[in-house]
Amino acid sequence: MNLGIPERCSLTTRLSSYVFSLTLIVTVCSVHADAQERYALIISGASGGALYAERYDRWRATLVSSLRSGFRFQDDQLFVLAEKPGPDVGRASREGVRQVIDNLQARMTVDSLLLVVLIGHGTFDGTDAKFNLVGPDLEAREWDRLMDTLPGQLVIVNTTAASFPFMERLAAPGRIVIAATDSSAQRYETRFAEFFSSVFEVDSSDINKDGRVSILEAFLFCSEEVGRWYERQGQLATERPVLEDSGDGIGTEAGGEGMDGLIARQVFLDQPIESQVKVYPEFVELFERRDQLEQQVDNIKTRRSDLTPEDYRRELERLLIDLAKVSSIIRNKTQ
Repeated sequence: MNLGIPERCSLTTRLSSYVFSLTLIVTVCSVHADAQERYALIISGASGGALYAERYDRWRATLVSSLRSGFRFQDDQLFVLAEKPGPDVGRASREGVRQVIDNLQARMTVDSLLLVVLIGHGTFDGTDAKFNLVGPDLEAREWDRLMDTLPGQLVIVNTTAASFPFMERLAAPGRIVIAATDSSAQRYETRFAEFFSSVFEVDSSDINKDGRVSILEAFLFCSEEVGRWYERQGQLATERPVLEDSGDGIGTEAGGEGMDGLIARQVFLDQPIESQVKVYPEFVELFERRDQLEQQVDNIKTRRSDLTPEDYRRELERLLIDLAKVSSIIRNKTQ
C-alpha cells in the first residue's frame, strides 16, 4: 500500500486533485452516545524546563479538549497524566501509568479502542527506547508488556525524539503504532505532537472528504505539516514520522510503499455505527448507507490499478458525492 505519494505535495491532492475540486464537503458531527468502548490515555511527561513544560501542557490540553468536544469522550473514558497533576490529571510517573493500565484491564474488551499518546522527551541508549516520566522511566519493552495485557484495538502514538525503536518494540499484529522519527539517531526535539494535538479539528485532515478522520489520515496530515514546518524554518527536517500496523516493526513514511496503513485507514475515534444506532435508531438506514459508501470508496481505491484513470476518477467522484450527501443529512439530523 502507498501511504500517499512519494513527492511532497498538498494532502488534498494525494488521491486526486480532480476529485477534491468538489465543493460538496461536509463534516459529520459526533453523536451523543453511551460510548464505553473508547478510551484514551494522554501523557505529557517530564519536561526538563519551563519552555518545554508550557509547550507540552498546551499540546496535551488541546488534544484532550478535542477528544471531549469533537468525539464526546466522557471523564471515565479519558485518562490524563502530566508532570504536574491537577484536577482530572494524574502524575506522569511509572506508577501512574501502571495504575491506568490496571484500570483499563478491568474495563476493556476485545471490542474496545484505546488511543495512547505520549508527548515529551524520548531517549535511546543503544538497547531500548524510553519515554521520560517523572521519576524512573518505562522502557519500550515494559510498555510492550503493559500493552499486551489489554484487549481491543490499540493505537499508540509516540511523538518524541528517538521514538523509532519504541515503534519497533511495540509493533504487533492488529496494533497501530506511530512514531515521530524513523531512526533512533533522530534525537532532536520533534514537532509532531503540535500537529497531532489538533488534527481532528482541522477540516483538511479529512483527506477523502467522508466527514471523518481516520488514524491514517491523521498521520498523513501531521506528516505533511511537520515537513512544512521545517520548510518555514529554512531547515532540513530532522524528523520523519512513520506508521506501523502490519506487525513487522518496519514502519512506513507518508508516501512510502509497504503493507502499513491497511488497518489505520479503517480506524476512527468517533462512534461506531452500533453506538450511533442506539442513540438515533430512526436513522439506522442512513448510518448503514454511509458505512457502505465508505467501504465502496476503499474498494475502488484498491482496484485503482485495474481501471483507466478516467474510470477511476468518475467512479470515485460518484461515490464521494453520494457519501457527502448522506453525511450532510446525518449531520443535520443529529446536531
